Amino acid sequence: MNHRAGPSSRLESFGTSIFTTMSALARRHDAVNLGQGFPDFDGPEPVRRAAADAVMNGPNQYAPLAGLPVLRAAIVEWFRRRQGIEVDGDQEVTVVAGATGGLSDTMLGLLEPGDEVVLVEPWYDAYPAAVVMAGGTPRFAIPAAPAYRIERAVLERAITPSSRVLVINSPHNPTGRVLDETEWRIIEEVVLEHDLILVSDEVYETLVFDGVHRSPLGRPALRDRTIVISSIGKTFSLTGWKVGWTIASPALTRAIQASHQFTIFSVATPLQVGAATALRLPDAYFDELMSDYRRRRDLMVAGLDDVGLRPVVPEGAYFVLADVASLGVEDDLEFCRRLAREIGVAAIPTSPFHDDRRSGPIRFAFCKENEVLERGIERLRRVGSILP
Repeated sequence: MNHRAGPSSRLESFGTSIFTTMSALARRHDAVNLGQGFPDFDGPEPVRRAAADAVMNGPNQYAPLAGLPVLRAAIVEWFRRRQGIEVDGDQEVTVVAGATGGLSDTMLGLLEPGDEVVLVEPWYDAYPAAVVMAGGTPRFAIPAAPAYRIERAVLERAITPSSRVLVINSPHNPTGRVLDETEWRIIEEVVLEHDLILVSDEVYETLVFDGVHRSPLGRPALRDRTIVISSIGKTFSLTGWKVGWTIASPALTRAIQASHQFTIFSVATPLQVGAATALRLPDAYFDELMSDYRRRRDLMVAGLDDVGLRPVVPEGAYFVLADVASLGVEDDLEFCRRLAREIGVAAIPTSPFHDDRRSGPIRFAFCKENEVLERGIERLRRVGSILP
């Protein structure tokens, strides 16, 4: 064969996602999977029932490109209810294939060849790939660990005259940071000064333990240059549905939909019906959700501390970082491989979320049933056997 086989040159360097790699290792060694961030329990029954009824009774054909009107209306209500912000469901909302699909649609719709996108380390691994697939060039802002605070100098070092987009994720995966008002002011100043578009990844928007989630769409100066990306996956424990949305000004929405029409076009119609039901659940659901996740977080933090892994208490999302460098670990990837093989627990190294692949803390997901967390912690009591 004379033609090139395998991944294109622009994707070859990304290899296989670390989540796929570690989940496969967990299955091979029958490890407790505290790596990939999906719950091991299903979402609310009324939501699943609404989708099932739609499967049986319709609608089952293509939805409109922008999404079913019932779901777009629910997203408008959701944003008003959670953030006190009014958006136009007809001109500013697009239903996408999960937040990752929304990110890809955004980059494909916005970027010209050579446009730069500033990503804040440690990033979700789909970010740089989405930029490269759209013909853009990633640039990396590097906050200081372990606080991972957004500082003006950190952002400025990553920006050049070719920079067009800044991507921010709060609550943050994997650090658990929830950005505060000082950080949002810095972001606003930098975005305006450098004439950037701000992409705000808000998939963990309801999972806040300390602080307050503030969408930048509520900042008047950023209203017309912000793209919010979110989904039902994390809040409603329905990650496999891949139903998300973008909210942006009409001009930015046209850019998103210009690519969306030629990639996914429309998201599974019955699942959109279910998603509309999810967004209209009563406050009691969210109160119980946060109470349950707070218990899980505290169990995970206490367990990691008890076995000597030095956890960092997250302010949001459903991950805990453990500082293994202070215990002498110099290669987080190899340590996680040994953790799965020899201890029977899967975690995620954070080195793949840095451009230079430097070793860092490891990430444990606590979006699991209590007995799974307890079993993982019990196995981790032997972690000293693989520490330097």
